[in-house]
Amino acid sequence: MIKLENVTKKYKMWENIVEVLKWVDLEIEKWDFVSIMWPSWSWKSTLMNIIWMLDTVSSWKYTFNNTEISWKKEDELSKIRWKNIGFIFQSYNLISRMPVIKQVMLPLAYQWVPKFKREKLAMEALAKVWIADKRDNKPNELSWWQQQRVSIARALAINPNMILADEPTWALDTKTGDEIMNLLIKLNNEWTTIVLITHEHDIDKFAKKHILIKDWLIVK
Repeated sequence: MIKLENVTKKYKMWENIVEVLKWVDLEIEKWDFVSIMWPSWSWKSTLMNIIWMLDTVSSWKYTFNNTEISWKKEDELSKIRWKNIGFIFQSYNLISRMPVIKQVMLPLAYQWVPKFKREKLAMEALAKVWIADKRDNKPNELSWWQQQRVSIARALAINPNMILADEPTWALDTKTGDEIMNLLIKLNNEWTTIVLITHEHDIDKFAKKHILIKDWLIVK
């Protein structure tokens, strides 16, 4: 599903050029459940944004679903991204005054899905994470773990080929975190590819394949 070849990323910081990724090769197959693990201080967002097609790099080749996308224009990348990749944010990224149902409908609007169908698909996604009864609540009326379920439902609404999860158990207690991870396992068993970004060993263990990044290089 994903193949990165010779990915290098450099930033200019004042007068210095800093490399944050060095000649990274990474392959993720369809229906994998892969964890990408590194210390929390590392440049994890860089690789995450590259996979999500939000960031450009100094040199690379990126193949997604057998299509070379390295040099596609932003509007083309947006269409691929919104159609294929559901994103679970570390901090949930919910809009404070918007009811749950409308939060989950948002990515469907980017696909120009008719409004009547958006609500149906959003409710199906909320039902999958056992929170359909909160459809009219706003985020401040929900617990943290309920907000995370809304975030997952929003990622599911587009029926993605892949879910990219950034620290999905951040700020959750162990029991709730395990519930979230078991939900991701269930989704993977239903043929959704999962890519998990984490720095927690207890969370990393839920994945089937494990990638460790150290000093900006893949070492495992």
